[in-house]
Amino acid sequence: MDSPIVIAFIIAIAVFFIGTLVVPYFRDKRKQKAKNSTNNIASKQLQLQAYERLILLTDRIALPNLVPRLSQPGFTAKEMQLFIINNIIQEFEYNVTQQMYVSNDAWTAVKNLKEQNIGITNQIGQLLPETATGLDLCRVLTEFLLKDKRGTLHELVSEAISFEAKKIMK
Repeated sequence: MDSPIVIAFIIAIAVFFIGTLVVPYFRDKRKQKAKNSTNNIASKQLQLQAYERLILLTDRIALPNLVPRLSQPGFTAKEMQLFIINNIIQEFEYNVTQQMYVSNDAWTAVKNLKEQNIGITNQIGQLLPETATGLDLCRVLTEFLLKDKRGTLHELVSEAISFEAKKIMK
């Protein structure tokens, strides 16, 4: 055989083998990169949905929103106190799984809001006489919230959660 033909044949075989080894490698790398990008987008969507749920939770357990929504004529103050506290706990437990998608700071802020609202409700409930009605408790809670800055803690928590969510969207 002629030496240039043999060399061309050897080069063709080498190119063929390199092509069958290298091209799939780079194709797999490109597919993996696309898959990671898709996973990252899906992960961000889950995180944003979790932050959205936490903002809704914060709004639902905010005492200025909760008291008028739950106010029940015919309840004693103690019954209303338990009703409010149980509602806060149920709302929180319903959303407890969201903590795996959000920052520790955001989750801690929501937990602190829950605990504070339960504490305020208990403190005011204990100050009322045994004969107080549920509407009395709601009235005193509302007056307290209008005078005390802790009544607006839910707004600060919502702002913090929104800030965290906006960092994800960048």
